[in-house]
Amino acid sequence: MKQLWAPWRMTYLQCKDEKTEDGCVFCVVGKEAEDQKRLILCRGSSSFIMMNKYPYTNGHLLIAPYRHVSDVEDLSEEEVFEMHRLLVRAKKALHNCSRPQGFNIGVNLGSIAGAGIADHLHMHLVPRWTGDTNFMPVFADVRVIPQHLEETYAILCRCFAEMIPCGHDPKG
Repeated sequence: MKQLWAPWRMTYLQCKDEKTEDGCVFCVVGKEAEDQKRLILCRGSSSFIMMNKYPYTNGHLLIAPYRHVSDVEDLSEEEVFEMHRLLVRAKKALHNCSRPQGFNIGVNLGSIAGAGIADHLHMHLVPRWTGDTNFMPVFADVRVIPQHLEETYAILCRCFAEMIPCGHDPKG
């Protein structure tokens, strides 16, 4: 039997259910200096894109409004528009740098629906490749992520930098 070693993953598994020191991981206003630590790739005027620290696959991204709201009904029109614009931008960046063969896009409303952080609305963008799922989640309740988060972050930062700046609306 071959062994799979991913010792860096233990850090994330041990703190997965803990809150951050300052509360919600999506409440990032005034914390721009921490963008790299928080894996934030792009900031708009009302919403932002960050990497998921507990990804389903490499490049699993989250799009969230700055405002701490829990339901789509609570979003302003500006937030709805910008979150969608950032979703399209994130999909394009992932396509350009990782060449996934498909994507899952979704929102889990409420903990019963699978939201790990139910109090702050966020969308998931999950790139998918043929064969990216395997027996590990079924038999060992473990996901195998083939690339370290910091390496993925560096690659995605370069991809986002090559595109139009996040806060810029090319039509406005």
